[in-house]
Amino acid sequence: MDNNKISYKDSGVNIEEGYKAVDKIKGIVKDTFIPGVMSNIGSFGAMFKLPGGLKEPILVSGTDGVGTKLDIAFKLGKYDTVGIDCVAMCVNDVLCHGAKPLFFLDYVACGRLNSSIAEQIVKGVADGCKSSTCALIGGETAEMPGFYDDGKYDMAGFVVGVVDKENVIDGSDICEDDVLIGLSSSGVHSNGFSLVRKLINDYNEDFNGKSIGEELLTPTRIYVDSIIKLMEQFKIKGMAHVTGGGFYENIPRMFKGDLMAVVNKDSYPLPNIFKHLMELGVEEDEMYHTFNMGIGFVICVNKDDKDAVIKELIELGEKAYEIGYIQRGEGLCLK
Repeated sequence: MDNNKISYKDSGVNIEEGYKAVDKIKGIVKDTFIPGVMSNIGSFGAMFKLPGGLKEPILVSGTDGVGTKLDIAFKLGKYDTVGIDCVAMCVNDVLCHGAKPLFFLDYVACGRLNSSIAEQIVKGVADGCKSSTCALIGGETAEMPGFYDDGKYDMAGFVVGVVDKENVIDGSDICEDDVLIGLSSSGVHSNGFSLVRKLINDYNEDFNGKSIGEELLTPTRIYVDSIIKLMEQFKIKGMAHVTGGGFYENIPRMFKGDLMAVVNKDSYPLPNIFKHLMELGVEEDEMYHTFNMGIGFVICVNKDDKDAVIKELIELGEKAYEIGYIQRGEGLCLK
């Protein structure tokens, strides 16, 4: 090549590494395919056939990312769980309307592509898709030298789910005296990490027999399987995925009108990681405005169903608690 000429690789984009990444993830992606997938890996567009048996299928979509939790993954060199987070943040959202996830697409951007790291990230995405029984049918890996620092990655995801129109859950049936049931989280999940990173400087410090970095990288729980099975047996009036904004922002999103969610903070055990963050200087009220505080998903049911619902959730492997109720008012009251 003429020494005066410059190539794409000279500008920082290594196409060959991109080809390696695609080869490494093909098998991982194909392992997530479910009935309905109509396209092959590498197609320009991904196709999916809607399942039969629905009277009026409604598509429900959601998109989200992992946020600054990724910074901890960079520093620990552990990339195989953040993909699960990306899927969880999306599928748990569409689940709130009763939608079963069908397919997922991911987007990964970096300064310089490392095919081995990309493989770990996509493996996590695939693991998350398999946990929620949806197919990973497409994605994009963007190498952007000079825009992202070397070694830094960003990622986002997009999911489409389906629900029959007559089964859409929108909170319109929620009324006074209905009961709130909380499902335990696996820890901090994927929100509030800008605050976490200000509080914790050494991710190798011991925390309950493991490093606190490992604790923080525990992936977000996926509630799809349990909730889909629960909906087959009980009427769920509303659901909330407790993400950014904590209890105060997310739980009231499940209902409409002049209603208030009353939550008893002593109704379930508070995980140690949240106690630790408070010990590092965060006020309790700020914690409930920021984090899931040990409850990652909330459902609202008729008070007559509460005991049977909790029993079924426990049999499905969930840790479920009666955490509150609905009354007249506005927003959320924590007591």
